[in-house]
Amino acid sequence: METFEILDVVVLTRPLPLLNLRKGELGTIVEVLGKDVFLVEFADTKGVTYAMPSLKADVLMKVYYEPVVA
Repeated sequence: METFEILDVVVLTRPLPLLNLRKGELGTIVEVLGKDVFLVEFADTKGVTYAMPSLKADVLMKVYYEPVVA
């Protein structure tokens, strides 16, 4: 399983209709709440937060911006 840390950029791996969030939305982990539970901030392109749910790791995937260096 992937490990997550504060300030990791993550993407939703499935929709969360009760939270009005779609699969593929980008967020940032802002707090570790427990084992595999994270507070994730979702903000628009202007930096305005539109959701900040606590989510389990099984609905998140870490986003990477650089290739793996071997």
